[in-house]
Amino acid sequence: MSAPGSSDRPQVALGGKAIYGARLGVLMLEARFPRIAGDMGNATTWPFPVLYRVVGGASPDRVVRHKAEGLLPAFLEAAQELVDLGADGITTNCGFLSLYQAEIAAHVRVPVATSSLMQIPFVERLLPPGKRVGVLTISASTLTAEHLRAAGADPGTPVFGTEGGTEFSRVILGDVPRLDVDAAERDILQAGRELVGAHPDIGAIVLECTNMTPYAAALRHEVNRPVFDIYSLITWFHAGLRPRGFEQGFHDARPEPAR
Repeated sequence: MSAPGSSDRPQVALGGKAIYGARLGVLMLEARFPRIAGDMGNATTWPFPVLYRVVGGASPDRVVRHKAEGLLPAFLEAAQELVDLGADGITTNCGFLSLYQAEIAAHVRVPVATSSLMQIPFVERLLPPGKRVGVLTISASTLTAEHLRAAGADPGTPVFGTEGGTEFSRVILGDVPRLDVDAAERDILQAGRELVGAHPDIGAIVLECTNMTPYAAALRHEVNRPVFDIYSLITWFHAGLRPRGFEQGFHDARPEPAR
């Protein structure tokens, strides 16, 4: 007799993919700046395996400062390659790619989460009345209402950037191969302080830039507000692509016999 919860049916494995066990595909910009632990492009960041695909010509400068102009076909092709390899969901490593959310999702026909900015409407629903989300970005001058609307966010969301710092924006946007991590953290903390100083009604911060994740914990401590980033979005996203399985301990749930 089979144990409770077991099945007498034979197990059958189905094919159709080239690679198994990595359900998430990540579209990467073409860059050589350092990607420290916590950065989306550092594979040790993730508690699950991912598939990467670098999109040729997608430099940080071109995507952030020039709206990824002319790159949509390359992103569509790379996204399809990831799906063909075995990805069940697609994300990108730049929040500015919210502009391509609808096009990529329509092309690959699997769930797509292009940008950390997509968390804004959800996070705002978590906040008390009178509080709203603020965004910290690598380039406030080029993060437009169009980017926010494409992510489903209020185009009037307060935004502050790290351009005024000495290290973070310079290295990432300039694709510089050396990063002073402490200086980059100081840039982000300063920008966070200025963001909440200018908008005291901010109840939580969403980090647009995927390269800001290594500094999220320090920022949370600095501004005393919840901080959401690409890691919080993608771990949630992945939980839907691969829900956790739970063993049912039926023998443990049975009542003790009468004595």
